[in-house]
Amino acid sequence: MIEINSLSFSRGDRLTVDNVDITAHSGRVLGLVGPNGAGKSTLLSLIYRLISPQTGNIIVDGENIHDLRRGDIANRMAVVAQHNEATLPLTVYDCVALGRIAKGSILRYSSDTNHDCVLNAIEQVDLSGYRDRLSTELSGGEWQRVLIARAIVQQASHLLLDEPTNHLDIHHQYAILEMMRGLSTTTVVVLHDLNLAAQFCDDIALLQNGHIVASGAPNEVLTAERVSSVYQVNAEIIEYNGRRHLIYNPM
Repeated sequence: MIEINSLSFSRGDRLTVDNVDITAHSGRVLGLVGPNGAGKSTLLSLIYRLISPQTGNIIVDGENIHDLRRGDIANRMAVVAQHNEATLPLTVYDCVALGRIAKGSILRYSSDTNHDCVLNAIEQVDLSGYRDRLSTELSGGEWQRVLIARAIVQQASHLLLDEPTNHLDIHHQYAILEMMRGLSTTTVVVLHDLNLAAQFCDDIALLQNGHIVASGAPNEVLTAERVSSVYQVNAEIIEYNGRRHLIYNPM
């Protein structure tokens, strides 16, 4: 569980996270949604202590994250950040295997344990035929799936993802989010697609100008009126195939 209490963070004179209170519950997926500049990625960065807040605290399974060592955080939290490009020509297998380092030295684990864990993660993201491909030869979507696989092999109790569907085709967007929902982790994910968020997240926090406008079940948070107001569009909800879908038009 991750409890965020009265959290605020400023960049210069701009308050990018404004007195946020939210809880990500164990075994559930919390989606962070909102317009560009709402503070979603900043909030995620605060959670895994990439940056530090001016006020407030973050409690991870009963412990203040600022009392934890970096190694403890890496052991508990697997992170898929934005703008993480492949720069070294490592194989897909080796890139994914690097995720085991967060569990301690790879040498502390049997080679069979590591090997099976890595292969399973590669299969989960549909890259089994790519294990010997160099990372620098991958498309943006393929590399994104490598990063997700690397997070999976950490076997952390908390999973944080910043726009994991970026660069993914429709099939892999659904496959990755379905896999994410099936993990028994505390998951916090930043998403731009509100329909994907409504379908795959157990809970939603809608942000605007650094503060939370609403939080709770997707159907309660993502109303047509609220989406219209926050995103400055004309939104409406239609029912199709037993599921609610948001559609938008310019104002």
